[in-house]
Amino acid sequence: MATPRIRAAVLALHWQVNVIEPEGFFGPMLAGPVAAAGVVARAVDFHDAAAAQGIPVIFTRFTIPVGEGQLVRNTGFMRSVGAAQTEFRPDSPGSQIIARMAGQAGEVFDTQKLSGLAGNTLAQRLSDANIDTLFLTGVATNLTVAQTARHGTDLGFTVHTVADCTAAVSPEAHEAALADLELVTAGSLPAARALEMIGRR
Repeated sequence: MATPRIRAAVLALHWQVNVIEPEGFFGPMLAGPVAAAGVVARAVDFHDAAAAQGIPVIFTRFTIPVGEGQLVRNTGFMRSVGAAQTEFRPDSPGSQIIARMAGQAGEVFDTQKLSGLAGNTLAQRLSDANIDTLFLTGVATNLTVAQTARHGTDLGFTVHTVADCTAAVSPEAHEAALADLELVTAGSLPAARALEMIGRR
């Protein structure tokens, strides 16, 4: 039986200084584990390989504009970033895409939500392009990646987390998040397998 064709996009979630780099807001918590995992280099290669096959690679950023935009302080996470919101202004150093990926970010969608598909027009952009399958990269696996994966699934997309292009505060948190997503999304894949799927579209 023929393999169904897909129309895919890569969502590159929260690859920004505040999340990835030591000087960023979440740097004390995430920069070390991200560096130890070696995830940035793998994600850069995956983004490049996907783009070379004509797949859109779309970045999301968590930012807080003056006036707070659509930020709702209804969780500890949102209260903490709300209190430090000047560090998340769209033009602040911490909000910028990390240097190794800056050239890959042709399209960037900002949000004040944990899901990269919430509080912006990204879902509509994907639907307008007849995208049906999403491959997710980003940090952290158990936060924005998991939230976006569930949200995208509820919106009707087939969602795969690219397991070796995501990371969390610990390997245990990363693996636990991936295990949870096996039940509620189309499941995780290594980058090599994701690229095989993309190549058959």
